Amino acid sequence: MHGFGDGKRGEGKKGSEVSIVARDGLIAALDIGSTKICCFIAQIDDLAGIRVTGMSHQASAGVRSGVIVDLNAAERAITAAVHAAEQLAGATVRDVVVNMNGGHLSSHSVLREMHLGGGAIRDADMRRLLQEGRTSVALEDRVMLHAIPVGYAVDGSSGVRDPRGMYGYSLGVRMHMVTASRTVVQNLATVIARCHLQMSDIVASPYASGLSSLVEDETDLGVTVIDMGGGTTSITVFYDGAAVFTDCIPIGGMHVTSDIARGLSTPVNHAERLKTLHGSALQSASDEKEMLDAPQVGEDEDASPNRVPKSFLVSIIAPRIEETFELARMRLERSGVASVAGQRVVLTGGACQLNGTREVAAHVLGKTVRIGRPLGLAGLAEATGGPAFATAAGLLHFAMDDQGEARSASVRSPAEFRGGFIGRIGGWFRENF
Repeated sequence: MHGFGDGKRGEGKKGSEVSIVARDGLIAALDIGSTKICCFIAQIDDLAGIRVTGMSHQASAGVRSGVIVDLNAAERAITAAVHAAEQLAGATVRDVVVNMNGGHLSSHSVLREMHLGGGAIRDADMRRLLQEGRTSVALEDRVMLHAIPVGYAVDGSSGVRDPRGMYGYSLGVRMHMVTASRTVVQNLATVIARCHLQMSDIVASPYASGLSSLVEDETDLGVTVIDMGGGTTSITVFYDGAAVFTDCIPIGGMHVTSDIARGLSTPVNHAERLKTLHGSALQSASDEKEMLDAPQVGEDEDASPNRVPKSFLVSIIAPRIEETFELARMRLERSGVASVAGQRVVLTGGACQLNGTREVAAHVLGKTVRIGRPLGLAGLAEATGGPAFATAAGLLHFAMDDQGEARSASVRSPAEFRGGFIGRIGGWFRENF
């Protein structure tokens, strides 16, 4: 990951960034998770930047481990969330930027080089190089979500921040490619279309969370964002201002709840309540003395609940949280980006709010850990300014600036993923005209 990534990539984005903003200045973000579905509608203001004018979050349905498993249930939940946000914003949205936190996210780096005539490097040269890099990957049963330029080189000299205007005979770029399962994306596009919406883009959840919760020094020096959702825990490493690695672990907060329900033989809703009110990933001296009520599965409501010490609840939660971070550590070590990931971890997602999670992460990963919250947005209420809403906020940031990615045709309908002749012709026209 060294070499091409030595320059400050953020200084070279002007002229290449793309904004997904409606003519009326409205942008909409839709965070579809396993436990909640959140919609943010924002107004773009030259003075105030991004101002959230409407938001809503509803209990999720039809989604498991970040993947659509019931189209009808998901459609109802998404429609309810968007409608509630539209009512608060006093506006109707058509295009939405959507997250992806499942779908077997994976990433790898691509090095691409093209020969020039020795003249000044133009915007067109950079666009052609980035598009060649994007299309050089054989996707087969996968869909490209991101093609992020990590760093440039001119005539073999790396660390170039912005090659435009420079003279050279060769231009190279290192790109970070993020892909997802084609069928998962197809189902996501289908349910969005059934809600009478259009996907203007899909963004990997941990990437979006990083865009909203990181400060510039963190992305430059190296930082790992771990987005802990209900059904998945996803990871993105940022270095030198760019995302350089993305991965996903199929474990989330719902698995902790399921462990509690099984371990205490209590209904899932009571297990979630115990986790939220009394749960912790760390043992304390007083846990043995504190007794908790755990109603038994199948028992009448007026039956005497089973009483268990809090220490027993913690003994169920702690191993699952430790396992999650152990898996994250292993993925990072195998990725080859451990040397640039830095000594800092930022936790986002609703599941990271469990007491003791930050301390366990610091112990297992051996890094400094903080909780990430949305930054750079106006109009967010205190209740929606926590780590659970970092992804939705990041989708708005992405809609304003796609970080210089090599873009393909916008994601408009499920037909575009079917690979048919008409879809290919339509995509060609969109990309060339």
